[in-house]
Amino acid sequence: MIQSWGVDIACHEWGSADAPPLLLAHGGFDFSGTFHLLAPLLADAGWRVVAWDQRGHGDSQHATLYSWDADVRDALAVLDSVTTGACPVIGHSKGGNLMMQLADAQPHRISHLLNLDGLPSKWPSPDISDHERTLMLAEELASRLDHRRAAGTKTRRPGTIDELARRRSVMNPRLDLDWLRYLVTVGARHDKDGWRWKIDPALRLGGFGPWRPEWALQRMPGLSMPFLGVLGLEPDAMSWGTKPHDVLPYLPPGGRLESLAETGHFVHAERPTEVAALILDFLPTP
Repeated sequence: MIQSWGVDIACHEWGSADAPPLLLAHGGFDFSGTFHLLAPLLADAGWRVVAWDQRGHGDSQHATLYSWDADVRDALAVLDSVTTGACPVIGHSKGGNLMMQLADAQPHRISHLLNLDGLPSKWPSPDISDHERTLMLAEELASRLDHRRAAGTKTRRPGTIDELARRRSVMNPRLDLDWLRYLVTVGARHDKDGWRWKIDPALRLGGFGPWRPEWALQRMPGLSMPFLGVLGLEPDAMSWGTKPHDVLPYLPPGGRLESLAETGHFVHAERPTEVAALILDFLPTP
């Protein structure tokens, strides 16, 4: 457990504490337990693998502030806790975008950047002009404050391990139900009336603040460190629908893009062995 601006951030490690560090960042409404298949493979190759639960997720503290910038600051706090130098970072989905922004802001701290299906090429809803977006600002702020106020008295819906696993299978239709049941035991807590995901009810999909998903690709060409992107080509409930031709024009010099057929958004959970092989081929020997 570390502290970031007064918020307790839960960190999970695999491998030797003396090995070179490698950071893993999970996606939105997720937690570091989804790396339980991938992380040991990287640790066995000689890395000290460190993942953290973002604020309001998993075993990290619920917070009064949820924002894109707060998540980036937390990521930097985790990085500072494991090294004062540079190390490789891997991010899935939202975590991939977080790591891209961190790499853009602190390039001297990131030696290699790997993005696992976190390359949105467009916002899934119809786009609107920046002028119209500004006019919507007061309404959007009021909506978020109302949501926060209502969430103060709410808890997540309870269920059995099997029920939560089946709910999760909507996000992960290709993952084995037994593994999803295991995921419940690390990502949910057991209350008197059943199991509940640990995610703060105050969290809301999408992040209010200076970030839009389509900016991710626009940031890529200026990245100075070695870059590897991995896309899952199978559409599912959580995928961005990004195709290789959407990404290739934006790759930084020397950057690589790999695509996995018959694989959805959670590439690291669906194909951990293949993804680990891509990662280890890309990274230097620790």
